[in-house]
Amino acid sequence: MKSTRHVVALAGALAALAAMPAMARAADYHHVHITASSPTEGVRWYNRHLDCEPVADRPDTADCGGVELTFVVQPTLGSTQGTGVNHISFSYPDLTAKMAELEAVGVRGSGVRLQRFPDGATLRDIPGLFKIGFIFDPWGTRIEMVEDEDTLGFHHVHLSAEDPDATLAWYRDVLGGEPASLRDRIDGLRFGDVWLLVSRHDRGVPATTVGRAVDHIGFVVDDLDAAAAEMAAFDVIFEQEASVPRNARTQAQRAFIAGPDNVRLAVVETGWAGVESDRPEEVATADLEPYTVPRTPWGEPDLQGVWTGNSAHGIPLERPDDLEDIASLTPEEAEARRERGTLGSIWGYEREWRDTTLGYVKTAPSRQVAMVVDPPDGRIPPLTPEAEARLAARVDTSGVGRIAEGPENLSLFVRCITRGLPGLMMPSIYNNGLQIVQGPGHVAIQKEMIHETRVIPTEPRPASGPGLTAWLGIPQGRWEGDTLVVETANFNGRAPYRGSTENLRLTERFTRLGPTVLEYQFTIDDPATWTRPWTAMFRYDKDDEQYELVEYACHEGNYGMTNILSGARARERSEEGGQ
Repeated sequence: MKSTRHVVALAGALAALAAMPAMARAADYHHVHITASSPTEGVRWYNRHLDCEPVADRPDTADCGGVELTFVVQPTLGSTQGTGVNHISFSYPDLTAKMAELEAVGVRGSGVRLQRFPDGATLRDIPGLFKIGFIFDPWGTRIEMVEDEDTLGFHHVHLSAEDPDATLAWYRDVLGGEPASLRDRIDGLRFGDVWLLVSRHDRGVPATTVGRAVDHIGFVVDDLDAAAAEMAAFDVIFEQEASVPRNARTQAQRAFIAGPDNVRLAVVETGWAGVESDRPEEVATADLEPYTVPRTPWGEPDLQGVWTGNSAHGIPLERPDDLEDIASLTPEEAEARRERGTLGSIWGYEREWRDTTLGYVKTAPSRQVAMVVDPPDGRIPPLTPEAEARLAARVDTSGVGRIAEGPENLSLFVRCITRGLPGLMMPSIYNNGLQIVQGPGHVAIQKEMIHETRVIPTEPRPASGPGLTAWLGIPQGRWEGDTLVVETANFNGRAPYRGSTENLRLTERFTRLGPTVLEYQFTIDDPATWTRPWTAMFRYDKDDEQYELVEYACHEGNYGMTNILSGARARERSEEGGQ
């Protein structure tokens, strides 16, 4: 229940409000500025999970019941926690069902993280108030989920303050919020249908919001010049005076002011529609101009160094059906594709641990539409009838759809044995390092994921007999001009690529196109699996200065294998007990 002090303070605030001029309390909630790696994916995420609607002609903005969420690409310094804006909130009529829905999504990926209470629950029922729970968006914004049937949709912005009463008084005086009490339990301000709530920050002054997941919150007024003149009476500090920003979509003005507790605030005029992103001009094909490949001391093309496939992460192997006539993606489309790849696998590791997370690496996402370059339609040729029958009869080794009896029932990747060829060369969500070392007559290629090293002879040697096979086959390299060509056969068939057989013949081509660009092309030829050979291509980027291959400490006896098998046995006991 509220204390007598709170009741007196609320009564005083109401009296002060009645004496204030109308203009000073004319503001309303307008927007929340969220730092995101890809604005279009920010809109997509809030549309999918929190029922916000995309705003027409504004790919960076979602409308959440009258409050806009604007997603902006900029360096981020962390989540909202610890800043003056602790979290934002959404209300649903059945929070139990909504949290169950979000928990299921979180398990599958897509960047939904739930914050559990100390007892492990995702929900808590606050007597006299309502049910609450917390989630995080993929970019670090903390979101309180509440069940308040009186205000559904966007519910409130929750501030952290050294002195909550003083902070509420400031927002009331400067922006004209209406003092009110939420369920007679929490004092706050109403701006239209949206609440502004404040909690005490126990560790002094909160950190600044600038550069964090929520960089600032925005309020709208009818006449910014008039409102700014009245704000001056309250000694408001203007970080940026009222003006029409460059690239603004309308002629409505915007100003930035310093709120209490290190909260940055935007005040905009009616008609404000945000700012077009100011994307720097791309360097056209600087690395693809005529290039003389350096030589090793013994005269071979020098491919040595640390390369990464990070920029190629997200390129689909085959051309998508909706991109049949597209030569390349736009930068925005490439960023969105990369972000979808990150969000779709965030269940395993948070984005902070991903080598491929937008903004964490120097290279921009590849705009290549698909890896397959032959056939020209970008599609893998049809399977042979023999291969279709073989694949239909194969046993699932993912460990997801059935209970594993032992290690042999799980995939080679789960068992930390190999990703096979050309699978190990393909970019993934992390560990995309590739180190090439050369010596006279040999090239060694080490891949960071599952720490596999291939030693490839580049001088002729006797052909291997049919009895000699290996997980990665038996390679033979040669130089064709500046290109390293590696032909590999004699696979043992235990690490098939997309259903290939031990008769697979793999031809790889490594060509240095510029100081920092290495093109990798591979051709698959397996008549027992596909009706014709096919070729795919993507590029690696040189990064000796920043990237270092780290130990991939994965082995078949690790915790993952132990836990998978112990979980399988526990499930069997549970099912037996239930019969």
